[in-house]
Amino acid sequence: MMNIAKEHKVNEQIRVRQIRLIGAEGEQVGIIDTREAMNMAREAAMDLVMVSPQAVPPVCRLLDYGRFRYEQQQNEKENRKRARAQEVKAIKFRVKIDDHDFKTKTGHVRRFLEEGHKVKVTIMFRGRERTHPELGERILVRVAETLADIGAPESNPSMMGMDMNMIMTPKAAPAPKKERGEDSGAAGTEAASPAPAETPAETPASA
Repeated sequence: MMNIAKEHKVNEQIRVRQIRLIGAEGEQVGIIDTREAMNMAREAAMDLVMVSPQAVPPVCRLLDYGRFRYEQQQNEKENRKRARAQEVKAIKFRVKIDDHDFKTKTGHVRRFLEEGHKVKVTIMFRGRERTHPELGERILVRVAETLADIGAPESNPSMMGMDMNMIMTPKAAPAPKKERGEDSGAAGTEAASPAPAETPAETPASA
């Protein structure tokens, strides 16, 4: 009950004298004594929950608070999942990156794409390097080519300050295409199998 009390006052936690009550079906019951509302909640095997403490008088509602909290937590979980899916990850490269670091950082980008995230790939320029943007473009093209099996650039590279950025977007999983290929292959096998059976049948007829 301690965690519940932090968000809503429930049943005996409601200490005001009168409330505006909303019924279990959303109907307006009106302003009544809190004690009477508590009795109504007990008779209906429900909870009295304060949903608008700032109102005058406070607004309470009859509901199954355990079920309400469960549904609320499920909604919050879905919202967090959507937020994670929409999150844009970021990986930074240097213009003078060696092959080992390139492979390591590209591996990170691949992992993020596999998890369904967009990835902002950034080339950081130092000093005079900024006068040679083609060096950054070359790295970004190399990243896109390396990850072409799982992602694609959302747009052309763009400069922002001392950085050049490119957004990589994950491609859809190719699993359904494989299944269709397998199905068509199986269908072809089945279609081809009757042919040998017809040839022997024609030979005695011609004889």
